Amino acid sequence: MSIDPIEHPRSPGLLSRFADVLRSDSVGGFLLIGAAAIALVWINSPFGEVYERLRSITFGPEFLHLDLTLETWAADGLLAIFFFVVGNELKQEFVHGELRNPRRAILPIVAAVCGMVVPAAIYAAINFTSPDTIQGWGIPMATDIAFAIAILAVVGRGLPVALRTFLLTLAIVDDLGAVVVIAVFYTSGINFVALLAAVAGLVVFWYLQRGRGLAARLNASVVPNWLVYVPLAAVIWFLVHESGVHATIAGVAMGLLMRTDKLPGEEHDPSHGAEQMLRPWTAGLALPIFAFFSAGVVFDGLGEIVTDSAALGIIAGLILGKVIGIAGGSWLTTKVTGAELNPSLKWIDIIGMSQLAGIGFTVSLLISELSFLGAPEHLAHAKTGVLVASLIATVLAAVILGLRARHYRKLGYPTSTSAE
Repeated sequence: MSIDPIEHPRSPGLLSRFADVLRSDSVGGFLLIGAAAIALVWINSPFGEVYERLRSITFGPEFLHLDLTLETWAADGLLAIFFFVVGNELKQEFVHGELRNPRRAILPIVAAVCGMVVPAAIYAAINFTSPDTIQGWGIPMATDIAFAIAILAVVGRGLPVALRTFLLTLAIVDDLGAVVVIAVFYTSGINFVALLAAVAGLVVFWYLQRGRGLAARLNASVVPNWLVYVPLAAVIWFLVHESGVHATIAGVAMGLLMRTDKLPGEEHDPSHGAEQMLRPWTAGLALPIFAFFSAGVVFDGLGEIVTDSAALGIIAGLILGKVIGIAGGSWLTTKVTGAELNPSLKWIDIIGMSQLAGIGFTVSLLISELSFLGAPEHLAHAKTGVLVASLIATVLAAVILGLRARHYRKLGYPTSTSAE
């Protein structure tokens, strides 16, 4: 069975052209940044309480433990669709693209690990003598893939395609690492029955992608593909959510399991068909809504965070630690192993992208809440530290990558911001 892209209707005329516009990373980036800016202004305005009440609205079936707030539905539900698209894109790169070469594929993976370890070590060093804040060491480990890709799309027109692939791979590995850290160090327990059931669901998803046996007979039937895949995806997402693991991992896993080769008789492979169908929805709806509900952080001012070791550790970890870990780890890896940097990239590009990875935001805010549940003052300072660090990282990355993009445009390199 496959997701045949010719089975879903393509609206002709204006709607079709609108969908094509939304497939551009830069358009999606502007929408996401705009939604985040609205949230930041609103929450810090005299009407901030209205915003808080809005994102705290709860709905969903309570007997399934899905009576979630709008903020949680956006972060766990809508963002899972985005992670599916990203995981699917990475699968294409691993099979047909840049990451087919193991010597290049290993570099962003090692960079991601170094980009988690070094920021955590810097935070721990700053808070070593502070037992009240040392537990926040996991906060600066995270990279917010949605915001990082959005900024890259906005400022990086003209950058080599390989840089975007590097960032995608790094951010996915970083996100998986953050999930492991949360599960091991910040979660009271994992529901292994639900987790194993989710794995079984993923096996079924993989099997149906192959188009053999029962899957082939289903594929030949009159049952539309989406009637099988959408309920299956929903069940897998629910089981991952129920297990205690961050539900977006379900999207990553299904994306990486997509089949990227055509079977006999198919006009398109299911991977590209799914991407063609879902990318406009993620760029035009899922990511802006996620950004709107997630970016509402009350700015606590700079006066108090300069004396709070937790905030200082977060800022130093995200601003300095990410660059040292990612760029330094990548450079060292090329010197001691057979790993290599794509010839179209320079180390200054990796430094700029490493700074972009300092946008922690969503996952960093989540770990902040888990770290300082009983310490509201440290929690407020930690959230402000994440916000300040992410803004500084955005500005520094925009300057470096903007200059590099101008340089590459003069050389005529293919753009990394296009989603085509």
